[in-house]
Amino acid sequence: MLTNKERLIEQFTKLIAIDSPTLGERQMADYLKGELTALGLTVQEDDAGERLGGTSGNLYGFLEGDSDQPPLLLCSHMDTVEPSHGKRAILKDGVLYSDGRTVLGADDCSGIAAILETLRVIREKKQIHRPVEVLFTVAEEIYCKGAEQFDFSRVRSKEAYILDYSGPAGTAACQAPTILSFTAVVHGLSSHAGFAPHKGIHAVQAAASATAALKLGQIDPNTTLNIGTIQGGKGNNIIPDLCTVTGEIRSYSHETALSLAEKVHKQFETSAAAFGATVEFEKKLGCRAYQTPKDHPVTERFRRACRELNLPGTLEKTFGGSDNNVFAQNGIAGLVVSSAMYRCHSLGEYAPVEEIVQLAELTRLLITLE
Repeated sequence: MLTNKERLIEQFTKLIAIDSPTLGERQMADYLKGELTALGLTVQEDDAGERLGGTSGNLYGFLEGDSDQPPLLLCSHMDTVEPSHGKRAILKDGVLYSDGRTVLGADDCSGIAAILETLRVIREKKQIHRPVEVLFTVAEEIYCKGAEQFDFSRVRSKEAYILDYSGPAGTAACQAPTILSFTAVVHGLSSHAGFAPHKGIHAVQAAASATAALKLGQIDPNTTLNIGTIQGGKGNNIIPDLCTVTGEIRSYSHETALSLAEKVHKQFETSAAAFGATVEFEKKLGCRAYQTPKDHPVTERFRRACRELNLPGTLEKTFGGSDNNVFAQNGIAGLVVSSAMYRCHSLGEYAPVEEIVQLAELTRLLITLE
């Protein structure tokens, strides 16, 4: 094993201590700029922060290789979900936890730490490696908005490994869904609920009728539909003239997701019309479905590296999005690699030390294998 375990865990805990909420990644970006530059990478920051109203852009770094192999892109995101202010890592029985007041932030500091350790090891050991591109993105936790702002024309790699997946070491996601969110605003007519209920048009009832008519949950083996929030009304004695409904669609088929969104739209229009109400409907694409073939070179290299480390090399589907959804739309074939993060987005998030070490070893092999 070439990974320096003590240094890696020290790096991880240092990253955890940096506040880096979504759209507030400035401190993390400044730190990583210094680290990447010191490791010999050419580093650039884009203007994604300005476009999104955040404090930092995406960081892109390039390291020349000393083999004739094509370049590879390594990616992790800089932002963490809330609550995140004042994070610190506590080691107990070989596992790193938060102190219970915040998330730990292994999502995605474990990935960042593994990439930095990989770059240090190949530099120290003078290992022959292919050209390496590093992308540390902002605003990943809000449907990969940072990656969407990145100019992929500067990227030379056609293959990528995104270190941002929850699951046992040696696992990677090769397929992910389209995620669509939608908002239906139902407009009725207010009236006094006691003296003149017949003069009102009940927006909440119209919205409830539409919701009741929809099949929610598992629509088919590849698709889900959820109504997440319903808000409306101003007082118990007023017929509500407005009701806002939000929801989400996920599907491994992009076309199916779009078709289902249209079905939801039509149902709200039909139900609203039955009550004399009207509806405004808006849908937003969070990320688009992709599938990386299991016989693609990017997956075969992953399996080879896993075999060297006696890891399973398991490929599976995920029903969550990541920056890899954006990469796929820009002609880059990638895998989302398990990254020593468990119970993400909760105060119980944790990261096993040995799996962080395995992640760093795996990352090193991915860029040094021929």
